[in-house]
Amino acid sequence: MANLNLSVANVALPAIGKAFDSSQTALNLIAVGYSLGLAASVLYLGAVGDRHGRKLLLLLGVALSIPACLLAAYAPNDTVLVLARILGGLSAGMAYPTTLALITALWAGPGRTKAIALWSALGGGISMLGPVVAGALLERFYWGSVFLVTLPLALVALVMALLFVPAHANESVEPVDNLGGVLSVFLVAGLVLAINFAVVPGQGSLVVGLVVIALASGAAFVRRQRRAPNPLYDLHIAGRRTFWVAACAGIIVFGSMMGSAFVSQQYLQNVLEYDPVEAGASILPLVVLMVLVAPQSAKLVETRGARTTLLCGYAFLFLAFAWMLLFWGEHSSYWQIGLAYVLVGIGAGLAGTPASHSLTGSVPVRRAGMASGTADLQRDLGGAVMQSVMGVLLTAGYASAFSTAIAASPEGKDVSDQVQSELTKSFASAAQVAQQHPEYADQIVAAARQSFLHGDDWAYTVGLVAIALGALLIFTRFPHRAAERELLRRYHTEDSASASASATGDGPTGPEA
Repeated sequence: MANLNLSVANVALPAIGKAFDSSQTALNLIAVGYSLGLAASVLYLGAVGDRHGRKLLLLLGVALSIPACLLAAYAPNDTVLVLARILGGLSAGMAYPTTLALITALWAGPGRTKAIALWSALGGGISMLGPVVAGALLERFYWGSVFLVTLPLALVALVMALLFVPAHANESVEPVDNLGGVLSVFLVAGLVLAINFAVVPGQGSLVVGLVVIALASGAAFVRRQRRAPNPLYDLHIAGRRTFWVAACAGIIVFGSMMGSAFVSQQYLQNVLEYDPVEAGASILPLVVLMVLVAPQSAKLVETRGARTTLLCGYAFLFLAFAWMLLFWGEHSSYWQIGLAYVLVGIGAGLAGTPASHSLTGSVPVRRAGMASGTADLQRDLGGAVMQSVMGVLLTAGYASAFSTAIAASPEGKDVSDQVQSELTKSFASAAQVAQQHPEYADQIVAAARQSFLHGDDWAYTVGLVAIALGALLIFTRFPHRAAERELLRRYHTEDSASASASATGDGPTGPEA
């Protein structure tokens, strides 16, 4: 339910843009709003679930998703739609962290690896299935229908969770660090919103304020976690190589996948003129390959280690982004589109399992919510940041190229500032201007397509750079298979000793505690 909501808006963005005459920045926020709400709340609510009951949080989150879906479906303007998407993300922040935390609490060894592979493959695959479902709905219904698709799923999930999810499984008895939780919300929200508003004209003061909020919250969060008797996010555990490198690797993997889907769905409809069904169905190779490859990834983790599996996944992702950058143009055929999606699916399928597996293997069971929250952050913060960064570059590249095209046009001097603002705001806005001026419609649409291609080249380039940096980090910092297993054994011994000491009241005191 949560993963479907993450991507269901992507294919509807052109229709939403036309309905509300939205700017590209507003469309970016609609796409990223769900990830923003989820990423900002997932650490805090994961800890709340560890302490007060994962089943309770799961039920509350699924229940809250119902009014959030309805508000999004019937939003009167794009501002309300953004707020509804954020509310939906908050509901997922209650429900989603409990899923991996329960897997961690209920399984161990190869069984846990297989369960995580299934969790990763189905989660990622279903999130990419969103455009297919949305495309089918848009063919027959209005844009808001895409946000209603999860209503029946929510009702089924509510009943199944009530009947089958255990009420208590290895939960913590420590109090929740509420101050740390609030700081984590401000940190993530400030960062993501600052990125999205960075290229909006006249919003410099807002961006500076958001950056200050993010930096101040980040500094206060680290200080709080070092001093809190029961930290929300144990920095000692987070500093373990198998944890923080895997966390960074997962953020880039899932962020790249979601960012590419966000840009490419607009490209297919705006530039190649696919209808919503065709655009949504075009991503099916990614879904199929991701689900098929994930079980093989679990086997590779057991035989070759997480490092090798991660690097294999990164190699396919690098090839995918290089292909999109070089071979996606105004007249690309479907085999060129489908091949890129195949490469992304294989790469994400290979890399998703070890990224999540290393997190859960590096923490004690009582901290399962921390590992689950971080694994969710891989998808949600990665998706929010990468979609935001790629969306900002798409917006900036599009506006820059269209402004250049206007200046170079013989009729450029006759274009008013207001019309130029509409033309450079977004592809949907330019299409509306073309309808208002039919004598220039072909020129406007052609310029909009070329400008969009210029912007998406900027977006894919930053994705390619992020993947290269992630691969370098894994290659240099993540331990080889034998060293990884030795580290995980050592961590388990340390955590068992610490838990025994705490249970007898002989735990360490001072900063080390």
